[in-house]
Order: sequence, then C-alpha cells, then structure tokens
Amino acid sequence: MIGFKGPDEWSRHAEPEPAQGPGGLSCVRALLSRRRTERRGLRLWNVWIVLPAAFLTAIVTAAGVFFMVWALLGAQGLEPEPHVTAKTLFDLVKLSLGAVAGASALVALVVAYRRQRVDEDGALRDATRLHTERFTTAVAQLGEESAAVRLGGVHALAGLADDAPTRELRQTCIDVLCAYLGLPYTAEADLPPNDVDARHAYLALRQVRHTIIRLIRDHLRLAADHPHSWQGHDLNFTGVVFDGGDLSRVAFSGSTIDFSEATFSGGTVNLRYATFSGHLVNFFRAAFTGGEVDFGGAAFCGGTVDFSEARFSGGTVGFVATTFSGSRADFSEAAFSGGHVNFTGATFSGGGSTFFRAMFSGGEVTFENATFCGGTVDFTGARGDRPQGLVPLSGQPAPSGLTLPSAWHPPAS
Repeated sequence: MIGFKGPDEWSRHAEPEPAQGPGGLSCVRALLSRRRTERRGLRLWNVWIVLPAAFLTAIVTAAGVFFMVWALLGAQGLEPEPHVTAKTLFDLVKLSLGAVAGASALVALVVAYRRQRVDEDGALRDATRLHTERFTTAVAQLGEESAAVRLGGVHALAGLADDAPTRELRQTCIDVLCAYLGLPYTAEADLPPNDVDARHAYLALRQVRHTIIRLIRDHLRLAADHPHSWQGHDLNFTGVVFDGGDLSRVAFSGSTIDFSEATFSGGTVNLRYATFSGHLVNFFRAAFTGGEVDFGGAAFCGGTVDFSEARFSGGTVGFVATTFSGSRADFSEAAFSGGHVNFTGATFSGGGSTFFRAMFSGGEVTFENATFCGGTVDFTGARGDRPQGLVPLSGQPAPSGLTLPSAWHPPAS
C-alpha cells in the first residue's frame, strides 16, 4: 500500500531511497528543502545612498522644469538689481525656507516608504511563518496511518494553497499534493485474494487519492482571475498511477502539465472538455493499459502535446471530437497494440501533428470523420495496420497536409 513519512523523517535523509519511484518521497523532501530556503529577506539600499540619490533626482527634475518654463516664456536674461530690497530679501528667505521644507518632506517621504516596505515585509514574514507552521502540521497528517487523518491533511494543504501569501508557497502545496499521488501504489488487481483488511485499506487510500484529484479539478475550474484558481501553476503527475478520477472541464493554462510515465490502468479517467493551453502538456511514455481515458471534446490549443513513446495497449482511450488547434501533437514512436483508441470526429487544424514511426500492431484505432484543415499531420515511417477512417477511399485525394506511408495508400482503381 501507500507509505508516507512525516517531515522530520524526510529531513534526516540526505539521499533518496533507491526503491522510491518517480514523484515519491525524495521529491517531497526536495520540496521541503526548497521551501525552507526560498525567502532571502527584504533588500533595501542604504539610506545614505537613497537620500543623496533622491535629492539629486529632485534637483535635476526642478532644474528641468525651471528651464522648460524659462524657454516657454521666451526670457532673454535676468535684470540686474544694484541694491537688495527688503522684498527681495524676504523672497530669498521664503525660498530658503521652502527648500528646507522640501528637503525635509523628501526625507520624510523616503523614511515613510522604507518603513512601509519594512512593515509589509514583516507582515509577509509573519504570514509565511504561520503558513510554515500549518504546512508542517498538514504534511505530518499525510504521514499518518489513518486514511481519515490523511484526508484532513489533503484538505488542509488545499486550504493552505488558497491562503498562501506568495505564489511560490502555493506552488509548493500543489507540488506536495501531486507528489502524494506519485507514491508507490498497489493496484486493486494486485491485492492478496480474499484479504478483506487489505481491500478496506486499499479503498480508504484510494479515496484519499481521488480526493486530491477532485480538489485539483475544482480549483482548475475556477476562472484564472479567481483568488483561489490554480490555473497557471505547474502540475507534475510524473509516474502517477491513475485508476479513475474526474478532471473534466478543467483549464490547464499557462503552465507545464506533466503526465510523463503515468499509468492509466483502471476505472475511468474523465478529461472531457478539458482545455490544454499551456506551453507543454507531456504524456511522454505514458501507459494506457486498462480502463477508460476520455478526452472527448477536449481542446489542445497551444504549445506542445507530447504523447511520444506512449503505449496504448488496453482499455479505451477516447479523443472523440477532440480539437488540436495551434498546438503540436507528437505521437512519435507511440505504440498502438491493443484496446481501442478513438479519434472519431477529431480536428487537426494547426500547429502540425506527427505520428512518425508510430506502431499500429493491434487493437482498434479509428479516425472516422476526423478533420484535417490546417498545418500538417505526418504519419511518415508509421508501421503496422492502417487506422480505420484515416486513408481515403480509392480515387479520392488525401486531405491537404496529411502525409501517409506509401504502404497505406489505397490501391489504384
């Protein structure tokens, strides 16, 4: 089953255990180390540098304004006065007092600004210290044996992410939740037969994992300008085993979404109508070996979508009515060797997609009614059986931009 250590136990080890998989405890330990060292304190210039610089700036600005007005008035020179009158003397005194008052105001302004910065930094430090205390407590809950306590830790971390005083601290909370999903996981099929206790423990911990997925979904459904939205934050699902979960209608935007080496092995993973507009969506070497993964109606509309070397060997993967517009979808060297991969009604409208050296050796791959209306879709070097609905009937031209292996071209009529 899943094991999770408390923060003290992580900090005692300098090197990761060799048995940990991707995204495991070593990842969380690194997050905590980065968390302790990320703040370096407020940096302010020395006041004896700031004040002369402020005075010089004020003098230069005043001189500039004076000479601009002088030029606009068309003045040719000053009229000399052989004797200093009482009025002139009084004006000089007022000018001197005004200069002193202005200098004093400038000093007060600089000091007030520095005091405000120090107060703001102190408030941020207090908020960060409180966040750290709550963070430590929440992470410790994730290390408890009780699934109920772990659930409490999951919700506490999600709440901490919402209340985080800085974007970096929010990202740390999100990283820990994702890292928990990447811990070693025993699938239901691998449980000891007829072991009721093991099954109950599995279901309880599965609930914790699916709660994390649900919380991520709920935060990604919020508008990007919502104070609790997690859009724009990186999500690292490297090596995670997905046996279900609902990520439908979420917006992955402006960030890196990493499903590399993830395994989709059971249940239903719902990604219907999800929007992928980040600069990188990575399914590199992901394994689709069972259950159902549904991308129906999803939109990949920017950046790169990397399915290279992914394995589709079981279950159903649905790209029905999925749109690849303005993004580069890379299925290079992907292996379609079982199950059903359905691109029915998918639209490839820009950015360029490649199935270079992809292997179609089993199962069913369908491109019925797919639309190729922009960019290029390159199957050069693809091997194995022709996907259904991809190759035009004899005598019909291939869609513009669609490149097929010579072996797949229809025979001449």
